[in-house]
Amino acid sequence: MSAGTAGRASPAWPDGASRVVGVMGDPVAHSLSPLLHNAAFDRLGLDWVSVAFPVPAGAAEAALTGMRALGIAGLSVTMPHKAPAFEAVDEASAVARRLGAVNCVTRRADGRLAGDSTDGAGFLAAVERAAGFTPAGRRCLVIGAGGAARAVVLALAEAGAAEVAVCNRTPERAEAAAALAGAAGRVAGGDEVPHADLVVQATPVGMAALGGDGGGLADLGVDPDGFRPGQVVADLVYLPAETPFLAAARARGALAVGGLGMLVHQAALALGHWTGLAVDPEVMWAAARSRLGGSGP
Repeated sequence: MSAGTAGRASPAWPDGASRVVGVMGDPVAHSLSPLLHNAAFDRLGLDWVSVAFPVPAGAAEAALTGMRALGIAGLSVTMPHKAPAFEAVDEASAVARRLGAVNCVTRRADGRLAGDSTDGAGFLAAVERAAGFTPAGRRCLVIGAGGAARAVVLALAEAGAAEVAVCNRTPERAEAAAALAGAAGRVAGGDEVPHADLVVQATPVGMAALGGDGGGLADLGVDPDGFRPGQVVADLVYLPAETPFLAAARARGALAVGGLGMLVHQAALALGHWTGLAVDPEVMWAAARSRLGGSGP
């Protein structure tokens, strides 16, 4: 056990010397991010601690001002703050600038705030780990056009997907998201599910934090009989682990991938930004399994 890990077991920990990071969002009480972050800090032997910060809609800029004043080292950013946080940081990565959104903010030594989006890279790592899926030359369908959906669309296109179709109830939002994929992007309907190699559910529908199951396939305009064997079907929702969307896909022979993997892998990338150290995602996977039960993908 390292000195840092031993200190984390002390009744006096954390103290004034502990570095603080966290996740901000609304809702955020359900978030597993602090669990994942703290598991990594345990393994690395760092005197760092992660907590959840409930921040209501419209208060992202104020929260980041507080981050500067308090010396908080890093923040994961979840809904509804990804776009407002992008506007409030001092500098942003190329990916974040294309998306107009950040999910990771790092406080630099000079106090400047740097924003990045690790969602897309985290998603690609998750589907490769769980399903051996790589996008190059494949047909992909993304349902949704919000911040997470846009990150996935851009990541799939940059990874060489032959087609990235976007399905959304608001055509203008679908067009804007599809445009991120360049020549590979287009607008689609839910009836195109059977033709895709990868189908991604990238809306909050099904999220337990929204109450109950948060909705089902009818809310997405998807016919469950469109799923087929040989298809990879991913849901970015991670609580519950088995959404109605994934259950329908699994029942029809598709390979279903839950949202926990994206959470884990984007968190590992965020911690790399904050600490400057490589983080083994398997440490976070183990912590998540311990909390949620089951073996996971």
